[in-house]
Amino acid sequence: MRYAIIDIETTGGSPLAEKITEIAIFVHDGEKIVDEYSTLINPERRIPPFITSLTGITNEMVADAPKFFEVAKEIVLRTEDAIFVGHNVNFDYGFVKAEFKALGFDYQRKTLDTVRLSRKLIPGHASYSLGKICQDLGIRIEGRHRAAGDALATVKLFEMLLQKNGEFTEAAEPEKYKVLKGIDSSFHRQLLEPLPETVGVYYFFDQNRQLIYVGKSIKIKQRVAQHLRNVGGKKALEIRERITEINYELTGSELVALLLESDEIKKHKPIYNRSQRHSLFNYGLFTQYDTQGYIIFSLDRITPKLGLPIATFVNMAEAKNHFFNLIEKYQLCQKLCGLYHTEGACFHHGVGMCLGACTGAEPSQSYNQRAMQLINSFEYSTPDFLLIDKGRTPTEKAVIHIKNGKYLGFGFADVNFVTQPEQLADSVKRMADNRDVQQIIRNYIRQGKYERLIQL
Repeated sequence: MRYAIIDIETTGGSPLAEKITEIAIFVHDGEKIVDEYSTLINPERRIPPFITSLTGITNEMVADAPKFFEVAKEIVLRTEDAIFVGHNVNFDYGFVKAEFKALGFDYQRKTLDTVRLSRKLIPGHASYSLGKICQDLGIRIEGRHRAAGDALATVKLFEMLLQKNGEFTEAAEPEKYKVLKGIDSSFHRQLLEPLPETVGVYYFFDQNRQLIYVGKSIKIKQRVAQHLRNVGGKKALEIRERITEINYELTGSELVALLLESDEIKKHKPIYNRSQRHSLFNYGLFTQYDTQGYIIFSLDRITPKLGLPIATFVNMAEAKNHFFNLIEKYQLCQKLCGLYHTEGACFHHGVGMCLGACTGAEPSQSYNQRAMQLINSFEYSTPDFLLIDKGRTPTEKAVIHIKNGKYLGFGFADVNFVTQPEQLADSVKRMADNRDVQQIIRNYIRQGKYERLIQL
């Protein structure tokens, strides 16, 4: 197991508005440090005086330092196949992800927080801030509030925790809360008790037996418990206070749960499902040719002016995340995909993931072949088929029917008695076709999250 123990210094506290000024990485193999890297980074903005007084990093110090895109490849390579470790890791990881996102690169690493681990493995300390916990444990910090000094102190703390835990097994994963934790109302506990811990759709009713909310989950009881805990904003509080009855319908398949949830929301229009009453997928992937003959892509909100998208998404974050993965899969150019704006080559070209369409080095013919593969990945491989997935019992299967590219509905069949495609199709209950259910089904087919596909 490899661990990349990281600390950063920044121009402020928010990764949405601020930038990194310094980063230090110590690569650890579980026994010792095997590699290290540290550099100042030019944040391309002024460092506030109060930050300088805290870190000692001045505008003059970073003026000639490399910009983030110049050190990005080093960070990718040194943290590859390693767990990203930090003291309050969400801060460091959030900034690093944001910097890469600005470059059009989806940086993903497993994380491990030494604050969380310290609380679990060495409880009883008054404070778990890096300075205080290191002072309690006799760890000397050389260069407090500088990336290398804080990162090296985190290494020493990490090694102490490693000795206490042997290997990071359970401690490396966030603890699972007990279902009833945080649910104070005995009435809500009674509502929760009979719910199953399996996949399906759940329904909230108020005292007038009006349906106020519909949701789906692979673990109904656990998800409903989240609604009933005394946390969340105004909407969560309103829902919690109005719930007097909870019903559910098991589906066996998460795909069927998504299809049923979408249909129920559009049919009943519950007051707290406002955002899903119409279309759930409001962002699209659009395509055209540029003047050089290359296929180019763009992500945007769906409007009549833009025409029909080749794929739709719930929000821009989901769209970018999925599109990033497809760009990497088909080795497409970030610049031609609208995710990297520059006069020169895209970031992926610098790390060998783009074949050079952004510089004209790759001809449009070969590039467009891979672009068409991406476009075709959103289409059904055949217009008429049955999608078979898990049912509600060991002998039952869920059946989703597509005919002439249209969604006809879903049903359930006992495979001990029903085996022929025509019989399976007869088990399907007719339901409304729309853009949302089409996208749900296409997503599942692309991800291979079903048991079998039967062509008709």
